[in-house]
Amino acid sequence: MLTTPHGRVQTPLFMPVATLASVKGVDIARVTETGARMLLANTYHLHLRPGEELVARSGGVGNFMGWSGPTLTDSGGYQVFSLAKQVKVTDHGATFQSHLDGSQVDLTPEKAVAIQESLGADVAMQLDHVIGLPAKRNEVAEAMERSLAWGERCLAARRKSDQAMFGIVQGGLDPELRAISAKHLRSLPFEGFAVGGLSVGEGPEAMVSTLQVTTPYLPEDKPRYLMGVGKPEDIIRAVAAGIDMFDCVLPTRCGRNALLYTFDGPLRLRNAKYLSDKRPIESDCPCVACGHTRAYMRHLFLAGEMLGPVLASIHNLTFYQRLVRRLREAIVAGQFQSVQADILARII
Repeated sequence: MLTTPHGRVQTPLFMPVATLASVKGVDIARVTETGARMLLANTYHLHLRPGEELVARSGGVGNFMGWSGPTLTDSGGYQVFSLAKQVKVTDHGATFQSHLDGSQVDLTPEKAVAIQESLGADVAMQLDHVIGLPAKRNEVAEAMERSLAWGERCLAARRKSDQAMFGIVQGGLDPELRAISAKHLRSLPFEGFAVGGLSVGEGPEAMVSTLQVTTPYLPEDKPRYLMGVGKPEDIIRAVAAGIDMFDCVLPTRCGRNALLYTFDGPLRLRNAKYLSDKRPIESDCPCVACGHTRAYMRHLFLAGEMLGPVLASIHNLTFYQRLVRRLREAIVAGQFQSVQADILARII
């Protein structure tokens, strides 16, 4: 259970991604109907537009987008990886060339904290240095050590007492580096911990192996968050490894591309076999998209109707919430192992 100023959220939980204070293609009322209870927004992107000052004047990122539940803001560390061609990293911080107008954007641990406090999220993330994998061990170690130093600076820069801050474990796929990072972070007064630097090219098996050697070093009485992950099977395996929180763009990204998740495996709606299929996407799904036939949904995509991606995104977001709810119920009932095996056998 995660307790925040905007309410308590049961774990394991999945956060839809609202990078720019918007879950792509889905309005907040429909996001709520999917069962989502917490959203993620992004520090770097909201700093560029509309700016944290405007968001603060609107009452924080939740009020700004009409969301009443808890929110979490990523610190911008992922953009150090995703915008690598436009960023220079030193021990002081990261300097970006804005992808909007080419202007210089300086992001230090102190500034990342200040922006997140202005955004008013319930949970802020420390600034970390994310690098792609595979990478040389000395490069991974340097990024990990830098992330530890930045984590300490983020804690020192805090001014708000009602905003939790999570530290981020780095160290690539190296068990020794992951242990060093986790042990150091758990000695610091973070309210939760994230496992970062995964889903950046290493593959699912390596990711799970890394989680299995990392989570034992993290406190069991504080939330453990796997950032940017992932496919349904990744989430199931990560929960088995002790992870409580997730976020990922896949539900809406795949929805926009006619890939729909179900408990009997994914559907690729552009496939001709759905031309006359009168079945709903999933018979026991309560989402609005499942009030339509597969044939109609396919038609929307082939006709280029914007309703298709919207409905598909709503379905995928609902599927992810149904998935984590089943995992929560299985844990409470002491049936996680059997439920995990059953779901994995059906969806892969």
